[in-house]
Amino acid sequence: MRNLNQDTITQAVLARFAGTPDARLKELMTSLVQHLHAFAREVKLTEAEWLAGIHFLTATGQKCDDKRQEFILLSDTLGLSMLTVAMNNDKPQGCTEATVFGPFHVEEAPHFENGADVANGAVGEPCVVRGRVLGLGGEAVAGAEIEVWQADAEGNYDVQYADLDKFQARGVLRAGADGSFTFRTIVAEPYPIPVDGPVGDMLRATRCHPWRPAHLHFMIKAPGYETLVTHVFRNGDPYLDSDAVFGVRQSLVADWIKQPDGVYRLDFDFVLNPAS
Repeated sequence: MRNLNQDTITQAVLARFAGTPDARLKELMTSLVQHLHAFAREVKLTEAEWLAGIHFLTATGQKCDDKRQEFILLSDTLGLSMLTVAMNNDKPQGCTEATVFGPFHVEEAPHFENGADVANGAVGEPCVVRGRVLGLGGEAVAGAEIEVWQADAEGNYDVQYADLDKFQARGVLRAGADGSFTFRTIVAEPYPIPVDGPVGDMLRATRCHPWRPAHLHFMIKAPGYETLVTHVFRNGDPYLDSDAVFGVRQSLVADWIKQPDGVYRLDFDFVLNPAS
């Protein structure tokens, strides 16, 4: 096909993908092309601007490694991650709400017994976390796998330390027969997302702050139930209403209460949705 112009090229591209055998892939590619071309027309995109965009995406990919996912960070700060979570996690009332996964989950986190110290030397004030994993009908979800991870008091996850040779403030444990769990860790504190890459450049250029409110990450799995990926946010945090990645849900905000012995305590129950 020759002599295409700005009025005819979109249909030519769509025709090129018309024979895609996978129906869902065809739908995605068709919509992507239509929206990309419409965006370029709407803003009258210049060649220099498009090249700058390519350089930005290239730098985003180059910043990714086995300990950091800059594309997830980009998706988070554009609100796309939370939009996708919201669209795909429309749970019945009473279930714990989902939120963003974040870029600092790692595979093969260490396993702990109930009551163990998952902080493993991470800097921060001591804290005990307790709760239960329940089904929507109030039944205990015995043996549910509970994975938790968080930043330390310096605002860093363990994988952000180049010289750290062990996991800290992350681990996997299992709920007891009554669905209960408990572990020791450190108090969650607010922290800025990494700004030493292209996402940081974008935030500075748009005058957006990089701060996330204090939170714990949880991923909970159990046979017969949908996997839950969520946070628990610390009540009173100054960034609850301006989370850099748009992940706060009021139902996930809880109190960290300081006990007479100086140790904080967080109590939070999780309610899983039955698998369809």
